[in-house]
Amino acid sequence: MKTNAVRTLDAAKVAYDLAPYEVDEDDLSAETVAAKIGWPVEKVFKTLAVRGDKTGVVLAVIATPQTLDLKALATASGNKRCELLPLAEVLPVTGYVRGGVSPIGTKKKFAVYLDESARAFEAISVSAGARGLQLLISPVALAAVTQASWASVGR
Repeated sequence: MKTNAVRTLDAAKVAYDLAPYEVDEDDLSAETVAAKIGWPVEKVFKTLAVRGDKTGVVLAVIATPQTLDLKALATASGNKRCELLPLAEVLPVTGYVRGGVSPIGTKKKFAVYLDESARAFEAISVSAGARGLQLLISPVALAAVTQASWASVGR
């Protein structure tokens, strides 16, 4: 399957692998994705769309067991406060559906904040831009292709 994320990586000549899995529409949790692709939860990262009061939409990429620290993200992104993007806005803003948001190949270029915990791994998993498909990629390569800022935004 060629998603915008996959096409972006191919065009940039960035190495990655794909991990397809069967989607359960009733359970789109990252924990379930980790189990289905056979990866530890701490190596499966989720992408959250967030709106800052000064910058507008930014993307936070955090490990599955973590929750997003909105105050830390606000500080890292130059905002006074941040809030999760309402679910109804995720598709029109990012071009991706809930459970398939990738930090790569979004409809418009957004600032990406990759949690520092990703540095501990040779490869992490992020959505490939569609439910049922994960990208296995070096966090350094992910940061480079998305021009991500490293920040401690998960807790």
